[in-house]
Amino acid sequence: MTGEPISRAEEWRAHWPMVLTAFVGLALTSVSIYSTGIVIQPIGEEFGWNRTQITAGFTASLVLTVPLSPLVGGLMDRWGIRRLALPGIVLTGCALAGVALASGSFVQWLAIWIFYALASLLIKTTIWTAAITGTFTAARSMAVSVILCGTAFAGVMVPPLMQYLTDNIGWREAYMIVAVLFSVPALILSYFFLPDVRNANRKTGVDTGAGSNFAEAPVLEGLTVHEALNSVAIWRIGIATLIMLLISSGLLVHKVPLLTEAGVSRTNAALLASLAGVAGVVGKIVTGWMMERFDAGWVAAFTNGITAGAMVFLLEPFQTPTTIVISMLFVGYAGGTKLQLCVYLTGIYAGMRNYGKIFGVMSSIIVAAGGLGPLAAGIIYDVYGGYGTFVAICIPASLVCGALMVGLGPYPAWSRSLEVGAQKKRVA
Repeated sequence: MTGEPISRAEEWRAHWPMVLTAFVGLALTSVSIYSTGIVIQPIGEEFGWNRTQITAGFTASLVLTVPLSPLVGGLMDRWGIRRLALPGIVLTGCALAGVALASGSFVQWLAIWIFYALASLLIKTTIWTAAITGTFTAARSMAVSVILCGTAFAGVMVPPLMQYLTDNIGWREAYMIVAVLFSVPALILSYFFLPDVRNANRKTGVDTGAGSNFAEAPVLEGLTVHEALNSVAIWRIGIATLIMLLISSGLLVHKVPLLTEAGVSRTNAALLASLAGVAGVVGKIVTGWMMERFDAGWVAAFTNGITAGAMVFLLEPFQTPTTIVISMLFVGYAGGTKLQLCVYLTGIYAGMRNYGKIFGVMSSIIVAAGGLGPLAAGIIYDVYGGYGTFVAICIPASLVCGALMVGLGPYPAWSRSLEVGAQKKRVA
């Protein structure tokens, strides 16, 4: 084998089934998010619960994810991807279907969601991004972008499907059907196409032809946990990710009421929220294309600058129907890039040696920000009587994120092939 990196086209031809697998896997992890809102009303009517009780189970599952994500990342580094993903898919599917067993006992309801939390930890973003990051080099950015669109796919498919099934056969049956529709394809694809990147790298030997058996397999390159804790680049990526996702999650949950406060009807606000979701998919793909060709830190600064500029249009002096539409499209575009920026930059500057542990910590940051962002936006609204202060805070916060991402330093030795790939002539 030569040391010359292969082209993007060659990587896609060789590994596109893995990308499809990770795409479907990430869609499965998003089912619970997009299904919960649909069943709040029927569950509340059947059990006599308020919305706090109904959503408490899902909240409990998020809380468990924060401290346990680094632990699962460590297990991935030790045991490999397949040993976690295959049982994780089965258990997650069973947990989703198990929601149908709810009997009206609040303790049982919490237990069901805690089981879901523990099961789904085995197939969180760390698993699927590790498969891509450990396999792709020249086309890594676009591959990460594509698999993260799996969450958007779930967002498009799950709500109308759950609504239709709930209205026609019931919410219990809806959970069972959706669990099967998303978990079975994920299991089949993972069984055939999900490699164990860590084990493959450890076990692959080179025949020396000199009477010896095999040369020792190359050790995966990257930072140790101690080195990561002392890495300025990793700290900057983590802090920027926390701020970015506090902003994005706050905007995601409060988008419709923010727009209605600005004078947009609820119908048009929902339409704009949907268009923002479509713009987010475009953002993922375009950002993936850009990071293959330009320094990823500068791309991150650019997308955060877009967020800051878009939020200016939501300030009261600048609000018009046209500027609100423009703002929502650009906010959606930039919002779709936040997670992939963290995934890509962590892979570059941490390497694969302890990717599970390091990105496990990043996953905890992502989950914590996802839970705290909407809460912070709600508190600001209650204190100041409107969203204007929240919008005003988002503008400099986005600029700070962009500044943190600039000047992270040259790509480490284990990521040099990305730079080489970016300099190769593009083949149509």
